[in-house]
Amino acid sequence: MDRNGIAVFLDRDGTINEEVEYLINPEQLALIPQSAAAIKKFNLLNIPVFVVSNQSAIARGILTENKLEEIHKLLSTMLLKEDAHITKYYYCPHLIDGVVNNYAIDCNCRKPKLGMLQKAKDEFGINLNSSFIVGDKLADVQTGFNAGMKSILVETGYGIKHKTEAEKYANYVTKNLYEASLIIEKLLS
Repeated sequence: MDRNGIAVFLDRDGTINEEVEYLINPEQLALIPQSAAAIKKFNLLNIPVFVVSNQSAIARGILTENKLEEIHKLLSTMLLKEDAHITKYYYCPHLIDGVVNNYAIDCNCRKPKLGMLQKAKDEFGINLNSSFIVGDKLADVQTGFNAGMKSILVETGYGIKHKTEAEKYANYVTKNLYEASLIIEKLLS
């Protein structure tokens, strides 16, 4: 892998696309301004970009994995129109008190646990200690903290709401994903 196994892990809702409570239909999908430009910047730097997203709507019975795949395909199409792409999508469908039995479990992949990051590490040879995670929630920056990564909290989505709690885990706080991409670019230069 280029760049000695460095990768960027992005939360999806509130980081790449506009936050809606339980994104369950592709029609709800709207990119946050400049998020595609940020991802394109990572692509041009030859840094793989992974989405790591808790999707408890599956365990809650309001979203299916097939519908989630449709959402990810549309997101990829929207990004491609701006010359940006995601290397791979990882998601956690679990919630311990969910209503769908197969998904109502205590898993190792729900952020801030490291299961999704571990999958990417194993599949792509990622060096987590040299990598970055960007998200709008406390769980996102806690995940990075737990993995020994550099964490960036964005103020989009739930970022402002989580800022006070999240600042102790985040290495940086930025207005949006594009500002986070500028920090990452500078750190890698």
